[in-house]
Amino acid sequence: MSGGGSPGRRAPGTAFLFLAPFFAIYAVFLVYPLFKGFWISLHDWELAGGYREYIGFLNYQDLWTDKLFWRTIRNTLLFVAMTVPTMTLLALMLALAVHGTGRLKAILRSVFFMSSVFSVTVVTLVWSMVLSADQGLLVPLWNALGIKPVNFLAHPLLAMPSIALATLWWGVGLPMALFLAALGQVPQELYEAAELDHASRWSVLRRITLPSIRHTLLLVVVLQIIGQFQIFGQAQLMTQGGPANRTRTLVQYIYDTGFRDWQVGYASAMAMALFLLMFGFSMLQLWLGRKGDDA
Repeated sequence: MSGGGSPGRRAPGTAFLFLAPFFAIYAVFLVYPLFKGFWISLHDWELAGGYREYIGFLNYQDLWTDKLFWRTIRNTLLFVAMTVPTMTLLALMLALAVHGTGRLKAILRSVFFMSSVFSVTVVTLVWSMVLSADQGLLVPLWNALGIKPVNFLAHPLLAMPSIALATLWWGVGLPMALFLAALGQVPQELYEAAELDHASRWSVLRRITLPSIRHTLLLVVVLQIIGQFQIFGQAQLMTQGGPANRTRTLVQYIYDTGFRDWQVGYASAMAMALFLLMFGFSMLQLWLGRKGDDA
């Protein structure tokens, strides 16, 4: 026999050749900016001009005494707590409701997914009109009930839930689509066997459906954690961070510090803190998911 090896095997260099474009793009657009951002965070770095002064970890030390930074951290965590579990549960419920064949379910799938294609500007404009206390769509309802119209976006306690509501309406389409794809991969034989055993719907959901789509469930939660930690457009356009910084998020503070105050070094330090938050919560969720698989 010839020493050329089996036909089904390829040299390792071939695999690296195909992976090289991905690694190059990943390094240029993700790895390099990450390390560059960390390097900038070690400087007093102004956006305009050429002023660059190495100050070590002084920016990170300033974060500990920055009350507005910790306020934005709390606001962001509150928003994540409002949206991630609710978005995941709502998307799963919608996917279960519209999964299957039929014209009505196909129409509903399109309707529920349609909101996710809108831009953040359109979404915030629509919900600002709905929640407005002057000429909002809810004003006739308040008048009919004899209640003074509520200015949701200016209310200290209702502003953040209002932004969360708009975000749920906007973003539920993608996780719903992921759940629909996962539900389509569940073997029908399992449902047929459960039907023969006269299993209840709750038993089928708990013992068949959820275990079968647990990896997609984990993916949705991680994607939602990463996405919702980066909340910016909704808060910026609907409340501008008000009232009294009740809805100012960490990304808003980073944006204002870097592009309004020109303190790019300090903004980069906050961006590194945001990265660590997202990384920590994502790894925790992945660890919990893996621990659930091993149980």
